[in-house]
Amino acid sequence: MNDILIVEDEDVIRKALRRLLERNDYRVQEAASVTEAQQNFTLDDFDLIITDLRLPGAPGTDLIQNTESPVLVMTSYASLRSAVDSMKLGAVDYVAKPFDHDEMLEAVRRNIELHAGDDRSSASRTRRNGQRGQPQLGEMIGSCKSMTTLYDKIRKVGPTEATVLIRGETGTGKELVAKAIHNRSSRADKPMISVNCAAIPETLIESELFGYEKGAFTGANTNRIGLIEAADGGTLFLDEIGELPMEAQARLLRFIQENEIRRIGSVQARTVDVRLICATHRDLKNMARDHDFREDLYYRISVIQLELPPLRERGKDILEIAEAVLQRSSERLGKEEMHFSPKAIQAITTYIWPGNIRELENAVERAVILSDGPEIDNDELDIDLELVDVSQIRTKQKPQNKPRKDPEPSKSSSNSALDPNEDLSLEDYFQRFVLEHQDSMSETELAQKLGVSRKCLWERRQRLGIPRKKSSKTA
Repeated sequence: MNDILIVEDEDVIRKALRRLLERNDYRVQEAASVTEAQQNFTLDDFDLIITDLRLPGAPGTDLIQNTESPVLVMTSYASLRSAVDSMKLGAVDYVAKPFDHDEMLEAVRRNIELHAGDDRSSASRTRRNGQRGQPQLGEMIGSCKSMTTLYDKIRKVGPTEATVLIRGETGTGKELVAKAIHNRSSRADKPMISVNCAAIPETLIESELFGYEKGAFTGANTNRIGLIEAADGGTLFLDEIGELPMEAQARLLRFIQENEIRRIGSVQARTVDVRLICATHRDLKNMARDHDFREDLYYRISVIQLELPPLRERGKDILEIAEAVLQRSSERLGKEEMHFSPKAIQAITTYIWPGNIRELENAVERAVILSDGPEIDNDELDIDLELVDVSQIRTKQKPQNKPRKDPEPSKSSSNSALDPNEDLSLEDYFQRFVLEHQDSMSETELAQKLGVSRKCLWERRQRLGIPRKKSSKTA
């Protein structure tokens, strides 16, 4: 059973969160401030610390520097910039308030699991040295579960001679994976030749890969070695191998089986020592079944398969990559240190990024060029996006609970004070707060107090079945 410390000054939220975690088999302690937490507990004894950013006295970020335990911060969208800054200081994650039960439980589970095997002092040193946003393996950035699994496989596969097939959507960084494998092999000091099979005309692909002899065809005025031969002793990376013509596939298969190539126009075979890494965004297995790709070649190149997740499935990695790209772009373009506005952060973490990391890099670089100041706003990113609450996007990816049709409370109950000892869930707290204050506050004021957008407030009203009274003020 894991131990969690909650540091939150609002009694209702703190006690509701405690009950939520205890119902899911966590041992929970609580404190209302950083000072109380430090005085009453040994912070390093906890598997996870959940803290609000804004606390009486010292801010929640002070806990990061005073413990080796992972720290998860809670914040409203109004202070989302502060959440990003806290992650730069070493917080492992953030959750925006108000949040759903599933969202919080997933964040807790993920971060405890991710740091369960950490050497605490080593992890602490890493966080305190500001390593967040830095490459985790080679040039790759990110620490979501799918990426840590990928890093593990790369470390195991790298030192071997196995042929590797990297699968992933266009723009996800398949070449970075290939480089990481090459750099962990015994061939790291030898060349890695990268070839985009889709970028070479079909009539030239064989001569580019295998080379040719003088006089082999019109225009062959001299001998020329191919890219496979140029990679002798090193690694050959064939990107978009699914675009390779059938004739070239047959020649490639022989090279893999015999470690031999024969230049076009030559009668002699040459032995080469090359490790092959391939990549594709297509389903080669289905292509082989439909006879659009050689089945025997598919099984030869897929000894080890590595799956690279699309950017939209990488959670907080998206913002981490964007921050790294921003720093790199601003330095290259000679700009002062820049940062994203809260709206830009919300856009980056909400957008689905169909072009993956390549699209993200282009959007950030464009924003750096067009920005007149140190802050990049959503308009400068120029993403086709209607801003929505991130927590709503996440819950839409899961089966939705039916809206709860609670009976309208009586006037006396809706005006009663919130009792922190009542068994309120976070959604109950949201509902009670709206019902109690909607007669005296406008929708804009309600949204500001809850730390959400008006659109988010409206969506939560619909999902929880909270009617908007006609007497409510409008803004």
